[in-house]
Amino acid sequence: MQFGFTLKPDHTIERALALTRQAEAAGFEYGWLFDSHVLWPDPYPLLTLMAGATTKMRLGTCVTNPATREPSVTASTLAVLDQISGGRMDLGIGRGDSARRVMGKPPTTLARLEAATNEIRDLVEGRTYNEDGTDMHLTWTRRDKLPVWIAGYGPKALEVTARIADGVILQLADVDLIRWFVGQLRDYARAAGRDPNAIKVMAAAPAHVGDIDMCRDRVRWFPALVSNHVVDLVNKYDPADLPPGLTGFVRNREGYDYLHHAEVGSDNAGFVTDDVVDRFCVIGSVEQHREKLVALADAGVDQFNIYLMNGDEEDTLATYAREIIPGMSGVVATHT
Repeated sequence: MQFGFTLKPDHTIERALALTRQAEAAGFEYGWLFDSHVLWPDPYPLLTLMAGATTKMRLGTCVTNPATREPSVTASTLAVLDQISGGRMDLGIGRGDSARRVMGKPPTTLARLEAATNEIRDLVEGRTYNEDGTDMHLTWTRRDKLPVWIAGYGPKALEVTARIADGVILQLADVDLIRWFVGQLRDYARAAGRDPNAIKVMAAAPAHVGDIDMCRDRVRWFPALVSNHVVDLVNKYDPADLPPGLTGFVRNREGYDYLHHAEVGSDNAGFVTDDVVDRFCVIGSVEQHREKLVALADAGVDQFNIYLMNGDEEDTLATYAREIIPGMSGVVATHT
């Protein structure tokens, strides 16, 4: 299993870079940043500095979207960062949640997401992309492969991911739900004529080590964040087409304040029960973390991406470096 971490770009630059260096030394292979430019500072300048502060770690957005950022601009930015980093950039992309909603706008469509993803990848990798009859070509790129990760849980999002992406971003660590999503993803990949095992699976969720009650308090914000996506799914699909373990927990949700998005102690999480926290996050003792991670790998997870934003970030990285990552080197995702 590989490990990544995601930061909100709201730390001082010095601390963000110190965490990045610590994570790379700890064995983390991926460093990601949220992209919600109104709530937090723009991620791309920080990604530039992170590229200079690391030597091996792959870097990217978790996630950007094609509505607040015009795709050819994103492609140009990533191509420059690919040069700066020596070919270590990934694209994490979705329909847009907080970045759009904080502006009073809905997430974009899957059709636009698919077209933009193809455009960004083609341009970064040095191919010509035709948009509305006009050819575009970034003649100066390194032409490195740009791994693409698409975030989404719904059947249609998973179908798009299975056809065009290198990986899927699943924002939760519920073993049963991950297994359900991975099963769907692999079925869609087979239908598209792709090797289902060629699509990497990322579980992105908070991890916190310590007393279980303290951990629950630190990460309760996360299922509330997930609920925004689940409400969209409930409004779009027949509930029978979605697992109850995903949709059931939003019944008592009353609303969401994006000005307190991904915030420890936020009132947004008032409806989230302990059971949901335990399912969606990785918390508790070191042994409980190990057991959950092994179970996630068995469900098909290739990368566990820690949403590193619960406080005690340095301690979390140190514990993973010392007590968790070394024992996970032989644990690999179950494939079919």
